[in-house]
Amino acid sequence: MSMLHAVRCTGSAVFIACWISSSHAQVPPSSAEKAEYTGMLAAASRGDVAHIKALAATGAKVDARDAQGRTPLHVAAFNARHAAMGALVAAGADPNALENDRYDIVTIAAVANDVQTLELALALGTSAKNITSRYDGTALIAAAHLGHTEVVRILIRAGAPLDHVNNLGWTAVIEAIVLGDGGPRHTDTLGILVQAGANLDLADRNGQTPLALARARGFHAMVDLLQQSRAR
Repeated sequence: MSMLHAVRCTGSAVFIACWISSSHAQVPPSSAEKAEYTGMLAAASRGDVAHIKALAATGAKVDARDAQGRTPLHVAAFNARHAAMGALVAAGADPNALENDRYDIVTIAAVANDVQTLELALALGTSAKNITSRYDGTALIAAAHLGHTEVVRILIRAGAPLDHVNNLGWTAVIEAIVLGDGGPRHTDTLGILVQAGANLDLADRNGQTPLALARARGFHAMVDLLQQSRAR
């Protein structure tokens, strides 16, 4: 846990916010796992397009799974193997497949702040509307949590639901506040969501609106942004 997270986990901060913000959102294949891969998984990990095509021609399972439920497409996305991603989908891989923690390749790219992989994933047919992760969230909520501004813009353009509420009772707007640091990236993220038309009246499970949550955390720039949006 970072010093910032340690500070935020004291006082009135919600415990679950600290736990989420200090934990890994998803787990890429380890070096040990990659060393044990064979077939499509190994080819995807290496980005070996020729081998992917050769295996597909023999009827190899294009959506094979590793122990964590990752398909070759997940593995390729984690490693930004773009040509391999295209070859896998062309061979019939499901672009909306979820691994064991229920992540798709759009959410993987969004969390990694990997714009190129994100744009390719969307072009290959992965939906920005998918409900992903153990939190029943979306890629947009994950990106807002992390303050990935360009990713947020791309996902909104791709039709990501602005006001989806995850199983913590939080929207992308709320996550930008309660899991953000109140700095420029998260404030800009909040501004993008506001400009796109996100509902600022949706409260958390305690009835706290985004404005109240920003005030409670002393995030003055966010407070100003939210107040100005209401005055329009």
